Amino acid sequence: MAEVRVDKYLWAMRIYKTRSIAADACKNGRIAMNGVQLKPSRTFKVGDTFTVRKGPITYTYRVLQLTENRLGAKLVPEYLRDCT
Repeated sequence: MAEVRVDKYLWAMRIYKTRSIAADACKNGRIAMNGVQLKPSRTFKVGDTFTVRKGPITYTYRVLQLTENRLGAKLVPEYLRDCT
């Protein structure tokens, strides 16, 4: 797997509870990469760094591995690094 949709990845990494909430966050400009707001259909590759704005806090994450399946909370650090 070389690429995964942004909304699917955010849901799989437990950043958002549902994929539709993740898609809404993209549409409302809360997800960005290199200062550019991302659409839900955009794809992530391994090594991408992106930001998630939740309230007053902006989190920065780096993609370590890709998956389309929702993971248990203990497995998330193998797939996603919090660089905040």
